[in-house]
Amino acid sequence: MGAHSAALAAALEPAAFRSLLLIEPVIFPPDHYKGPSAELGMVRKRKNHWASWDDMYQRFKDRRPFDRWNRKVLLDYCEHALVPAPDGSGFVLACPPAVEASIYSNASDPDSNIYGDIAKIQIPVTVVRAARFTDFREDFSSSPTGPEVATRFPNAKDVHFPDHSHFLPMEAPDLVADLVRQAMTP
Repeated sequence: MGAHSAALAAALEPAAFRSLLLIEPVIFPPDHYKGPSAELGMVRKRKNHWASWDDMYQRFKDRRPFDRWNRKVLLDYCEHALVPAPDGSGFVLACPPAVEASIYSNASDPDSNIYGDIAKIQIPVTVVRAARFTDFREDFSSSPTGPEVATRFPNAKDVHFPDHSHFLPMEAPDLVADLVRQAMTP
């Protein structure tokens, strides 16, 4: 939800930003903000105990969506996403599944609709989308970004990478680094 938060911050504090590069922002189409969604059982039930980060890596490396991730990125994720388990036995996710499920569940709350705010952002905005839009909470390989999001900013362009998923930064870190470099070039 970083790009969603950055867009809202730019609307609230316009002098703090020169431009925005929003990669796969969790900004749904306007009609999706109807209230918190039902509990996300698949996220809440996510495996949350690991013997080691290598144990996590071995489990994920051949499973969707992780099988599409750059190997170094996946290794870094597995190594740094875990913290020692409170009982001292192995490791758990630093972001507990219940917290992650709550974030996703509340993403469609009416208070999360920032369309009124983004209409005020005058700086250049690049919206980077991947895959096709579907309800992200049902298909994590899809994109949560409404296809029309860029049209809602007064000064934005839409960049679409249909062969990638919402995890574009993890799948193609060099591509994303190039996008960042381009955004930083005056």
